[in-house]
Amino acid sequence: MSPRVGLDLLTIINTAAEIADTDGVDNVTLAAIARKLNVRSPSLFNHIQGLPELKRHLSLRGLTLLNEKLTEAAKGKMKDEALISMAYGYLEFSREHNGLYDLTLSAPEPNDEEMQTASRKIIQLLSNILSDYHLTNENTIHAIRALRSILHGFSSLEQKQAFNLAVEPEESFQVLIAGFISYLNQLGS
Repeated sequence: MSPRVGLDLLTIINTAAEIADTDGVDNVTLAAIARKLNVRSPSLFNHIQGLPELKRHLSLRGLTLLNEKLTEAAKGKMKDEALISMAYGYLEFSREHNGLYDLTLSAPEPNDEEMQTASRKIIQLLSNILSDYHLTNENTIHAIRALRSILHGFSSLEQKQAFNLAVEPEESFQVLIAGFISYLNQLGS
């Protein structure tokens, strides 16, 4: 069976990403994608082997877009300014692409070099920003894990609309990042 004209892998990935970001990752199904593209589900198999492969493509897309967002946010900045800007870039990405964001959270499979490379780019960017704090290699790893935990925790709670107290969540985010920067300055001294 020949592929339908106009239907290709990129179109399928774009449609799946749109569904993930608007309706959530759990709603990314081959049936939903086929409906949105006005094709029958079997037509998708001319371009993908199944949902696991598609979700891998979405995860790769998410990591790539996240890296681009963080890189752009930190561009031309150093130390505290770079870290703050990058943290806000992360938060913006999680808001703009909440479905793709969910798919960036798992560590890539050890044998998936493309996913490993995409993940390493983000870690390298964070390492470069953190190098201004003169941390040891071990403390850099701790700092990356701590920062990821802070950013993911805040993003996740925000997505679940868990911030209903009187103080604006943005103020809390500023406090979190300021506290983390203070910790980095103590760690690097």
